[in-house]
Amino acid sequence: MSDKQIHEMGVAELAAAIADKQTSSVEAAQALLARAKQHENLGAYLAFNEDATLAQARAADARVAAGERGPLLGVPVAHKDIFVTRDFPTTAGSKMLAGYQSPFDATVVAKLAGAGAVTLGKLNCDEFAMGGSNENSAFAVAHNPWDTGRVPGGSSGGSAVAVAARLAPAVTGTDTGGSIRQPASFCNVTGIKPTYGRCSRYGMVAFASSLDQAGPMARSAADCATLLTAMAGPDIDRDSTSLDRPAEDYTALLGKPREGASAAQPLKGLRIGLPKEFFGEGCAPDVVAAVRAALAEYEKLGATLVDISLPRTELSIPVYYIIAPAEASSNLSRFDGVKFGHRAAQYDDLVDMYQKTRSEGFGPEVQRRIMIGTYVLSHGYYDAYYLKAQQIRRLIAQDFQQAFAQCDVIAGPVAPTVAWKIGEKGDDPVANYLADIFTLPGSLAGLPGMSVPAGFGAGGLPVGLQLLGNYFKEGELLQAAHAFQQATDWHLKTPEGF
Repeated sequence: MSDKQIHEMGVAELAAAIADKQTSSVEAAQALLARAKQHENLGAYLAFNEDATLAQARAADARVAAGERGPLLGVPVAHKDIFVTRDFPTTAGSKMLAGYQSPFDATVVAKLAGAGAVTLGKLNCDEFAMGGSNENSAFAVAHNPWDTGRVPGGSSGGSAVAVAARLAPAVTGTDTGGSIRQPASFCNVTGIKPTYGRCSRYGMVAFASSLDQAGPMARSAADCATLLTAMAGPDIDRDSTSLDRPAEDYTALLGKPREGASAAQPLKGLRIGLPKEFFGEGCAPDVVAAVRAALAEYEKLGATLVDISLPRTELSIPVYYIIAPAEASSNLSRFDGVKFGHRAAQYDDLVDMYQKTRSEGFGPEVQRRIMIGTYVLSHGYYDAYYLKAQQIRRLIAQDFQQAFAQCDVIAGPVAPTVAWKIGEKGDDPVANYLADIFTLPGSLAGLPGMSVPAGFGAGGLPVGLQLLGNYFKEGELLQAAHAFQQATDWHLKTPEGF
């Protein structure tokens, strides 16, 4: 089997090839490592450990030789550098953690390893997952393989690039305000953010604890279902926000027909809500056109479109950019140069050491959010800002529940535009924040959401369709996405040269 065949395979195909001994996990890992290094200019990866990768692959091959089979056994995957890993350095894209080596694996990493997945390396991201373009990484800007002069989205930009450029069949990402869905949209890959608490946050470097959630990114909904089945599940002994609810077999749900459905109309009876706030003047015409065409395909598959309203959509931006920085200022206070991470080389006293360490270790966007968060939590401002934002957050969640009384799934654009040029919004952080307008409401409510490749907009750049479900309805989202992908081939399109 040639290297080209290996990198063209998705998770299911590669697992089957390894199980049938058409190739081995070692061969697959070597081929993908070579390809990743061949395309280092994309900035997708931050770290490799070839010895550790091949040791894991040999262990997987031994399990295969012993007669074991599994949907992830021997399949190479890569992890966003926000998950701590014992055999690979973890930086969270920050100089503050340069060279840090964790003594343990994050629960998500450990669960995938237990299922037989092999770790290829650590993937680039915005520093401490703060950003929507991957330009905030302290080490390298990741480049969108559809146009290397454009951003891949963020903060899981390296993850999206790795899948889009066929450097890995599947990866992990994290989503705080849209950081799986937006880069998936910009790079034409499939990504899902599960219900908050579905995947353990243990070992995930914290940004905003009430929002951060792990999820998979891959080429198809079917492959995402395979990863999510392995990743999800309770971890209440180590993560107090973990849901005490067993993971479902999402792959089995994909093949389960809806009641009253047929082969021609597998989504018959599915009600898809279209929020009027997602299709207004703020959304570029090329994005709206691609999303509308995808929705027309859903109608052919038997779904019914229902007009709904999420009236507090615009409030999600100020609410998020109060709550998330507030939680970040608290979480990042641990990086003070005392216990681990970067420490300034020269300082006069303890306070000077704190100031210099944090000024040197944190980039401008992280410093900006820490300052905002500290301000809104300070005496005299807590009630006016943070408490009020939490109250509006509850109202946003209520809006969704009223909408789900009228529909099963909510659909719309992931982002108002296609990927922008690198540096285009560098001097205007607020413009970057506004790009999250459609993903933030679902995150604030803790709902599952995903991005599904849905066509192309201006300049031949990808457009993603966002699907949002009610709590614990990941299976319904994956089912809807899978049916769409069975009828279309947008998710199979690859950038020229890759």
